[in-house]
Amino acid sequence: MQKNSSAPAPAALGSSLRLPLPILIVVGALLALALFLTVSSHNDWWQVLILGIVQGLTEFLPISSTAHLLITSDLLGFQGSIGGTFEIFIQSGTVLAVIGFYISDLLSQTRAVLGIDATDEESRTARRFWLGVLIAFIPAAIIGLTLRDWIKTVLFESPMIIASSLIIGGIVFIVIERLPHREHQVDDLKRVSWRQALGIGFAQVLALVPGVSRSGSSIVGGLFAGLDRRTATAFSFYLAIPTLGAATMVDLLGSLDQITSDDIGRLLLGTVVAMIVGWLSIGWLLRYVSRHSFVAFGVYRIVIGIVILALVAMGAFEANIPAT
Repeated sequence: MQKNSSAPAPAALGSSLRLPLPILIVVGALLALALFLTVSSHNDWWQVLILGIVQGLTEFLPISSTAHLLITSDLLGFQGSIGGTFEIFIQSGTVLAVIGFYISDLLSQTRAVLGIDATDEESRTARRFWLGVLIAFIPAAIIGLTLRDWIKTVLFESPMIIASSLIIGGIVFIVIERLPHREHQVDDLKRVSWRQALGIGFAQVLALVPGVSRSGSSIVGGLFAGLDRRTATAFSFYLAIPTLGAATMVDLLGSLDQITSDDIGRLLLGTVVAMIVGWLSIGWLLRYVSRHSFVAFGVYRIVIGIVILALVAMGAFEANIPAT
């Protein structure tokens, strides 16, 4: 897709991987501070490092970062979860990764939305796009806020649900790639309708179940709505900004009484590492989906789901099947 450099419309392929030197210095300083606070006082700093890497690698891939974080935490015996708050909070790192990756586009769109140095058409296009993102955000926001406690205390504690969701999602990806593609697909974020955005939003609701994958459900929703793979993936990235940002803030505010000064170093380190790795992952995934299908991710999900079920059978995890 060609992008007019003078227009503020969202770019499906994103920005360059280069960041301004001041930003690189700030990120480096934050990483050094986080390591200092954690390594000097916590023996589990290496576990936090691993979990940050896992979050950054898996958030934007359609394989469920939550599932990978929860399972990895169990395997590592990580004790700093704070009732699931750690796993949710470090998602803010991947929100910052999206903002950093699309910073030039976001600044252009902000100016267009405000009507600064933009034509009327450019302003309408930018406002229409972000209203579409807001529409897609609303379903998961309402349902997630309503069921927050149940999701954290029941679904987050069930490896059986995680494994089943991974397997079912993997099958869905393989099946959808085998279906005949529509003759006319939306290949430009500017052309995503509000109806399509709402469909993507309802699909994203499924990601409240750990193992489904926020990016995976929103991408599949986009494919069913008539977007091509690249555009559906890019829309999923923009949708991550309000979705993950809101989830982080709500959970943080609801867990303030559980967070101690001892947890700050862990939260900062996990967030910064997730931001760095997530930023690198975005560019890779956009290049990948422009040339390949999602079948490989579907196969991976099925394999990992089966492995988790096998670990449950061997007693590595408790099944924790929710009561009905």
